Amino acid sequence: MVEEEWARRGIDVNTPSVARLYDYYLGGKDHFAADRAAAEEILSIAPELRMAARENRAFLGRAVRFAAEAGIRQFLDIGTGLPTRGNVHEVAHQVAPDARIAYVDNDPIVLVHARALLRDAREQVTVAPGDLRQPEEILKSPEVQHHFDFSAPMAVLLVAVMHFITESDDPRRIVATLRDAMPSGSYLILSHGTGEHRAEAADRGTKVYERANSPLVLRPRQEILDLFDGFELVDPGLVWLPEWRPDGPPPHGDPSQELIMCGVGKKV
Repeated sequence: MVEEEWARRGIDVNTPSVARLYDYYLGGKDHFAADRAAAEEILSIAPELRMAARENRAFLGRAVRFAAEAGIRQFLDIGTGLPTRGNVHEVAHQVAPDARIAYVDNDPIVLVHARALLRDAREQVTVAPGDLRQPEEILKSPEVQHHFDFSAPMAVLLVAVMHFITESDDPRRIVATLRDAMPSGSYLILSHGTGEHRAEAADRGTKVYERANSPLVLRPRQEILDLFDGFELVDPGLVWLPEWRPDGPPPHGDPSQELIMCGVGKKV
């Protein structure tokens, strides 16, 4: 659908969208001129962000496979972003064809594309509107309530989304609300940007995101670790993206250049 058609449908094509920026970093095609301009400005500051987006996607795949192999059959992906290859249901169903997946996002374009992608998908997959800043509304939404058995372990994915939650939204409260709804044996899969090792680039990059539909809030390692309160981190703990159970040889170079930390926690 061309930009003018989206605009006629009431979609703001002039404000950069964090979902469409991420799609651009990944080499996707679902973005507008405002998104491309903002993305190129950010990449001029931190060109490694393109690789970080790909590493983040690879982490998602490894973590979903880990959870499915551990017996998880329910996956709640909040802030799913625009569909691409290696989506949660594709990875989970390679291990467990009966796994149930719910995708949640607050971007109308994401929802349109996700529903189109999943039109022919099996009944185990659903798409629901929802805003992470209101986790209670997500948990009690008809789609999620109908799709999941909250007495059975599940995996909640917060992959590259918590860094769009401001302090005034109380990120620890948000994760705690989700945690309290998760039965024992459930997993939290989370990745989060940090600017600890690139302070100047982080400062300049966050200013660009101030023009987007969500600000970027990079947090130090300890504050990211605090989001796992109530979970036991599985090995190797909270690490840089390439360091979390890599499929191949250990990454070369400085893994902190990936700009994003990640981890998987188990609720006991």
